[in-house]
Amino acid sequence: MHFIEKLREPIRRGEITTSIRIWQRPHVKVGGIYGMEGGHILVTRMTEIGLSDITPKMARDSGFDGLIDLLKTAKHGSGERVFLVEFEFASSQPSRKARPTPRARRRAK
Repeated sequence: MHFIEKLREPIRRGEITTSIRIWQRPHVKVGGIYGMEGGHILVTRMTEIGLSDITPKMARDSGFDGLIDLLKTAKHGSGERVFLVEFEFASSQPSRKARPTPRARRRAK
């Protein structure tokens, strides 16, 4: 899972544990472990919701100033399905290998 720069440190501190994503299809799975600088993300729950289900509180809990701020970031491309992704961040090594992000794989080359 990729996060914009301003969200990364609050995620590492455990202050942000949800993300609203607008995709054509799910890009993560529950139980999946995804590498992130300084540790990894473990997806604990994912629920498909409607765009009208997103509340200002959900936007703030996801690290944004409000609904419009969230939608500017979350809505790009042709995705129309909305997912509420819940996760945990851990700085320790995962019990199984975290899947490196495409950007991390490019940097490693």
